[in-house]
Amino acid sequence: MPKVLIVSDTHGLKSEVMEIKKRHQDVDAMIHCGDSELAYNSKELEGFSYAKGNCDFEPEMEEEQTFEVGEVTFLVVHGHLHQIKSTLMPLSYRAEEVGAQVACFGHSHKAGAEKIGDTLFINPGSARLPRDREEPTYAILEWNDLSDVQLQFYHVNGDIMPDLHMTTALAAKN
Repeated sequence: MPKVLIVSDTHGLKSEVMEIKKRHQDVDAMIHCGDSELAYNSKELEGFSYAKGNCDFEPEMEEEQTFEVGEVTFLVVHGHLHQIKSTLMPLSYRAEEVGAQVACFGHSHKAGAEKIGDTLFINPGSARLPRDREEPTYAILEWNDLSDVQLQFYHVNGDIMPDLHMTTALAAKN
């Protein structure tokens, strides 16, 4: 059962990022959607597929990442270059261009997920400065097969956020 950890907008947090990594050592991949404000080679970011945010200035950081975990293709961006605060349309076009079934982003600091067409859009919220709720959050995506995909959000302290859960299905790659 593949499992992917998704965080964003940690804005300088170090011990909290390390604790989240330690808590979820069983994941197959880790995604950070940008604005860590940490050095590219920091131990906190080690192991993450990382997308450069508008508060990141390391030249080695890339604006987006595309990769596969099992049979699922992920696109990771921060979102500031895709106007995610007003629409998901530019990000949906980019996801389609790269063949991503899942598009992960941050920037708005608002936790949520939405399935549009064949793409699952995930914003894990902010681990430091949430804007839509008072709890700082991150998310875990896991699946048995593409017809049984589970997305669960967590408080940074590790508590499950029962009101932030989604069950969906993903389309097989073309």
